[in-house]
Amino acid sequence: MDTQMKIPQHVAFIMDGNGRWAKKRFLPRTLGHKAGTENLRKIITYAKDIGISYVTFYAFSTENWKRPAEEISALMDILLTYLRAETKNFVKEGARLNILGDLSDFAEEFQNEINNSVQLTKNCDRIIVNIALNYSGRSDIIHGINEMLKNGTVESITENDFSKYLYTKDMPEPDLLIRTSGELRISNFFLWQLAYSELYFTDVLWPDFNEKEFEKALKNFTQRDRRFGGLKDD
Repeated sequence: MDTQMKIPQHVAFIMDGNGRWAKKRFLPRTLGHKAGTENLRKIITYAKDIGISYVTFYAFSTENWKRPAEEISALMDILLTYLRAETKNFVKEGARLNILGDLSDFAEEFQNEINNSVQLTKNCDRIIVNIALNYSGRSDIIHGINEMLKNGTVESITENDFSKYLYTKDMPEPDLLIRTSGELRISNFFLWQLAYSELYFTDVLWPDFNEKEFEKALKNFTQRDRRFGGLKDD
C-alpha cells in the first residue's frame, strides 16, 4: 500500500455488474451474484487491514423487488449461505455486521439468520460492515421522518437532529462512494449521506473489483480537494 495514500473513514459501494459478469462468461445471473458475494471477503479484509473503519455495501434496494421472483429467491439464498459461512470469520477478523434497511419484507428464516449474525458480531470493533438490504435513500428519509413523528418530535429540528433518525445514525457519512460496472448514477442510495462524499466510478464489474482496483480508487481519492463548501487553504 502507498504510505502517502489518504485513508477514508467510511467507504460505500454500489456493487454493480454481477449479471454482466455472468453474461460475459455465458453463465446464469445467479452465478454472477454468487461471485459478487464471494468478493466481499477480500474487500472487507483489505479495508480493515489498511485502517478503514466503516464499509457499506448496497446489496438489495427497495426497487430490486421488481426483478423476477426466481432471481430474488436465489439472491436471498446466496446471502444466507454467505452469512452462515462468514459470520465466524467476521468474529475472527473483528468485523461487526450492521444492517441498513427494512428487513420486515423478508422471510422469517432470512430475518432470523441476519439477526443472529448481527448478535454474534456485536462486540467486534475493528471494522463496521454495513449491508444495505431493502434499502433506498428515499425510504431511509421517509423512515427517519416516521421515526421522528413516533418520537413526538414536531418542532423545528436541525440536520444533525434529523440524521439521528436515519439508518446510519451514530456513524460518519461516507467519505467515498465507489460504483462499479461503468454506470454513472447513485441509484437512490444514501441520498442524505452522500451530500459531500467523493464519487468514484469504474468500468470494472463488481466480481472483478479486487484489492488493486480498490487501491486505485483510494489513490484517486487522495488527490481530491475536499472543501465541504469552503475555500481551499493557501
